[in-house]
Amino acid sequence: MNNGGDQKVWVSALNDPARIAPSASRKGPVRFYDTTLRDGEQTVGVALDPLQKLEIARQLDSLGISRIEAGFPRVSADDAEAFGLVCRAGLRAEIWGFARAVQADLDEVIRLGARATVIEIPASEIKLRAYGITAEDSIRRAVDAVRHAVKHGLTVAFFPVDATRADLTHLRALYVAANEAGAKEAVIVDTIGACGPEAVVYLVGQVREWLGPSVPLHFHGHNDFGLATACAVAAVRAGANWIQGTINGMGERAGNADLGEVAMALECIYGVETELKLDKIRDVSRHVRSVSGYALEPWKPVVGENLFMRESGAVASQFHIPEAIEPFSAEIVAARREIVLGKKSGIDSIAIKSRELGLDVSEAQRAAVLAAVKQKGIEKRGLLTDAEFRAIVTAICAH
Repeated sequence: MNNGGDQKVWVSALNDPARIAPSASRKGPVRFYDTTLRDGEQTVGVALDPLQKLEIARQLDSLGISRIEAGFPRVSADDAEAFGLVCRAGLRAEIWGFARAVQADLDEVIRLGARATVIEIPASEIKLRAYGITAEDSIRRAVDAVRHAVKHGLTVAFFPVDATRADLTHLRALYVAANEAGAKEAVIVDTIGACGPEAVVYLVGQVREWLGPSVPLHFHGHNDFGLATACAVAAVRAGANWIQGTINGMGERAGNADLGEVAMALECIYGVETELKLDKIRDVSRHVRSVSGYALEPWKPVVGENLFMRESGAVASQFHIPEAIEPFSAEIVAARREIVLGKKSGIDSIAIKSRELGLDVSEAQRAAVLAAVKQKGIEKRGLLTDAEFRAIVTAICAH
């Protein structure tokens, strides 16, 4: 996507690379590893059945997700069934598993037909203490698990839990030991969203230095301070190849990095190519919300219902110039722009809505219609329906 060249993106010229710190050089697009079916399902109150997970996986595949984590199959028979369904679905995306550094977890991933998995082990002193294992044990278990997985033909991405709060000497030992045992990829894991973007840049650089230029690096971040998207972008600019996250940013606590938000920021602001089909993101968002049974804030970036709705009269007067009131075109995400009517409407709102509905409201009648619309909006404490607007127009303009 061209920033402004196709007249669909209208962001600040201050984003020019000449004005901001350069990012790491890269070859090819950033790709996305989706963990909606595992980390996303950890959203409080969400419980997806196997067929729902299969349908979400198909939606993710149509969206251009490169890797789909089909889940943590050893959690339950239900999760194992879903995992198997996704593995056998013939999707274009690579299907990955999730396992602790436990042989039985890996054997279940292998049994169900996956060819790749992340392997997790606690990394920080806080997590080591919580799990009741020593730093030395964590390295031994990680090595044993990676060797077992590789022996059975699995591609491994090593996933040290709470990496951003780990002692760097121990963290380096973990990454290097896992890599030497056969892990082909490494994940920088901000388990509780404890890092700012600058710290992510530093840690990605450290892991790159420890493992060398050829090991693909992932970033997995959470949104506890509202920085998951910023941290993911920072990771990419520092040289990460993969971003892990979920649809709508669903997940435990404040959720995971939202893949739609990350893709929009990378493409529109930083000019970094991704493989996400952004014109499908709102449909996929709605589907995941529907089957998961939760609502989103209507002002949520990229997929929120309000993004291309305009109630304010001052803004409605600029509606015919999208770049004056929006940073990117609704076409990019296949959204519909519309004027809605309520307390904050203006004369231009009445004119635009009348044309949209094919109603004959003369210029002289607009002020009276607007006054009635505002009164109705105040009485309702909300927006007018098209039927309510028609009724007002009929009552005022039929005379």
